[in-house]
Amino acid sequence: QVQLVESGGGLVQPGGSLTLSCEASGITFSLYTMGWYRQAPGKQRELVAAIPSDHNTNYADSVKGRFTISRDNAKNTVYLQMNSLKPEDTAVYYCQAARRWPNAYDYWGQGTQVTVSS
Repeated sequence: QVQLVESGGGLVQPGGSLTLSCEASGITFSLYTMGWYRQAPGKQRELVAAIPSDHNTNYADSVKGRFTISRDNAKNTVYLQMNSLKPEDTAVYYCQAARRWPNAYDYWGQGTQVTVSS
């Protein structure tokens, strides 16, 4: 059974920080690119950050310089450190595990709410 279990969401003031965690089970973790997506009300789900096994990271322009994605293969866990949070960062954040060889597979976490408000 594949599971992606997220934690760390909550309410934070503008300018504050929050760290999300996602622990995966049921997959060979090192073979998957891990990513964080978010979806705000009335908007499409968008990629926030991704990190393949070689640790070469990709970020959405809106979060560059503020967010950091990292992974610990020994713990089967991916993290998203969020600093200098803005109200526009408010969304449900989803963890994703993806591979494309030999076939395409995508697994998703249940989502965790992040609210940035004073």
